[in-house]
Amino acid sequence: MNYWLMKTEPDVFGIEDLKARPDQTEHWDGIRNYQARNYMRDMKVGDQILFYHSQITPPVVAGVAEVVREAYPDHTQFDPNSKYHDPKSDPDNPRWHMVNIRYVGTFATPIPLPQLKETPGLEEMVLLKRGSRLSIQPVTAQEWTIINKLGKLVK
Repeated sequence: MNYWLMKTEPDVFGIEDLKARPDQTEHWDGIRNYQARNYMRDMKVGDQILFYHSQITPPVVAGVAEVVREAYPDHTQFDPNSKYHDPKSDPDNPRWHMVNIRYVGTFATPIPLPQLKETPGLEEMVLLKRGSRLSIQPVTAQEWTIINKLGKLVK
């Protein structure tokens, strides 16, 4: 099993939105960075995700989701009415992919970025590296364990 962190803006799509979806499941579309796309392609069913709310002060790890469908072509790349449209993407060889994720739980108290920065064992976490802006990032098993102990997951 692998662990990931996925960033989202909570006013666009937050953990409560995922929880409210039918079957508490949604596709994760609109990724237009090659490294983030490659990470998404590496995701397997059952992989666990830290659901990170960015663009708020402070940003927080809000909860946990899991991968329920592995990477498949992101339909928005072919839709000229979508803000994620990519006219250079070929339907026979799509550039962009998405996965489906399902809600697992919300942290009783979201874990703010400053707390993550001060937590022993998270010093090497990709999220905390200077200049790290990817919307999808790998998380080590040790980091996963530490963050889940901090968060106290509730359904």
